Amino acid sequence: MSNQSRRAMLKAGGAFAAFAPFVSACAPASVLEATGSVTPSKPGFVDGVRMAELIASGEMTSAEAVEAAIARTEAVNPQINAIANETFASARADAETELGGAFAGVPSFTKDLLNRKDEPTLWGSRAFEGYVPIEDSPFAAAWREAGIISLGKTTTPEMGLISSTEPLVTGATRNPWDTSRIPGGSSGGAAALVAARATPFAHASDGGGSIRIPASCCGLFGLKPSAGRLRSRSEGKPAVDISVNHAVTLTVRDSAALFSVAETNDGSYPRLGAITEPVSRRLKIAYAPEPAASNTTLDPEVRSAMDDVAQLCIDLGHEVIDYSLPTDGDKFVDQFLMYWAAGAAQFAQDAAAFSGKPISPEILEPWTLGLAQMFAARQEEMPDIIAYLQAFGAEYDAWFNDFDLLLTPTLARPPVPIGEQDPAGDFDTVMESVLGFAAYTAPMNVAGAASVSVPLSWTESGLPVGAMFSGRKGDDGLLLELGYELESARPWIDRLPPVVAT
Repeated sequence: MSNQSRRAMLKAGGAFAAFAPFVSACAPASVLEATGSVTPSKPGFVDGVRMAELIASGEMTSAEAVEAAIARTEAVNPQINAIANETFASARADAETELGGAFAGVPSFTKDLLNRKDEPTLWGSRAFEGYVPIEDSPFAAAWREAGIISLGKTTTPEMGLISSTEPLVTGATRNPWDTSRIPGGSSGGAAALVAARATPFAHASDGGGSIRIPASCCGLFGLKPSAGRLRSRSEGKPAVDISVNHAVTLTVRDSAALFSVAETNDGSYPRLGAITEPVSRRLKIAYAPEPAASNTTLDPEVRSAMDDVAQLCIDLGHEVIDYSLPTDGDKFVDQFLMYWAAGAAQFAQDAAAFSGKPISPEILEPWTLGLAQMFAARQEEMPDIIAYLQAFGAEYDAWFNDFDLLLTPTLARPPVPIGEQDPAGDFDTVMESVLGFAAYTAPMNVAGAASVSVPLSWTESGLPVGAMFSGRKGDDGLLLELGYELESARPWIDRLPPVVAT
């Protein structure tokens, strides 16, 4: 296969078909109207909304914003290893052009699972070295139209298939709060850079928790949008549409403004528009700290943190009720994991087609190969698995008949040590760690529902613990409004990790 035909096969993220979980006009001025003020976390550091205001008013140039972000990135990246490919030269050139959009001239990063024209995409894999997309994916196009300048691609595990970011192609990415710990995955590089204050936000995507997991690990706000609400892919939807694009951010208003610039209308929802105010009505929140699956044990510090968050909601006037997830957690995990494995098997085939090499450890990691082998062993079950997952949305929606939102931990444990989820490690051992760690996030992907990790707690040793609030499909605005209220009640932007840009 020629390089050009390979590129055509993969352009705009369209390479991965029915089983691939991860393939995945300017906002009005009111998007930039803040609710209250945002205190810089470091002298001179502001969030993306404020940076856009400064550039628009002429108090800062786009070139100055880009140079400052590059300097911050170069100061922290040697310690966290969060960049797959840097594009500083093209970012500097873009900063000298006339840009429009709500975030005109604001620098950020793009996750290494999203195609931007003429910028290398590795998909976190050795198999795709040398691949350069010939056009933007739809979501990348939305950010380009918004005037966001990309400084490069952030690290991700191979095809985003695991909850840590330790790909063989770029090496382990480290958590700024403790560099012996993981930043989560699959948007691990994005979260590490934002937590270290390299940029105020970065692109992220979520097919089973990949926005919320690193947001929790790195002390960030991470909203997983409802399926179909933001721009997605160029071509048809997979059998179960679990993957979405958005961002990890330091402030709620950045998340809301970024949501607005990428919002689309596929007929499923009314346009959300600008969300700038905290929730006004009092909510009924179901608190379900215990995992549904039997293979997960909730860490005591995480449980204590969630109890505290539940009390915070009560103190804010919301009604909080005790709740247990009414689902067969073990069956859900099994069925979701097999669909995940189907995505790995498809990726393995595409990696072989692009590289011209057979599916083997030469081009793919042991974790990816192990998942592909799982799929091969149970391939005949896929029609029933897909039917189960397609029906799960109605079961999930029924949970909300008697309450507004669900509160759970984002993760069952604080960030685990580097190496515990090494994709080159023993497959069964790594699987045990992954399933016991990322035990809460996948149901919202299958249901297509809105869900967010909010950084409200830290362990005694200083590791972030995210609280996850989830709603039905379409509850994105409600989660952003609650986010504003929680951010005001318990601000997090001035909590700085040990590795932070100066």
